[in-house]
Amino acid sequence: MQGQAQDWIKAQHIPQKLRNAATDAERRLWQFLRGQQLNVKFRRQHPFNNYVLDFVCLEKKLVVELDGGQHSECVARDEIRTQELVAAGFRVLRFWNNEVFQETGAVVETILAALAETPSPPQPSP
Repeated sequence: MQGQAQDWIKAQHIPQKLRNAATDAERRLWQFLRGQQLNVKFRRQHPFNNYVLDFVCLEKKLVVELDGGQHSECVARDEIRTQELVAAGFRVLRFWNNEVFQETGAVVETILAALAETPSPPQPSP
């Protein structure tokens, strides 16, 4: 079922629509994550099972989610989502949109620290 949900998300072009309609906070953080500026590849609005993740580094299995003012209504749903991502081996960081604007350096430092704590998977032997 999860594969079907992910296929449906891709088929509906939902990730592309979300990238085109990114929030100001998402655009701001993407300026720091894009182009391997943190020495790893991040993807934005990436489908995973029946979710679309704000930002994910697949190599380090790190998910970064941004929460806006409307978010207080979604806490229970997001907790389930976080539990499912953790069960799949991901580490999840959550930031409020205002943190991205007011404390950008601290947000990026937290992401860098999480990346440093997570070893890269071993490379296959040649």
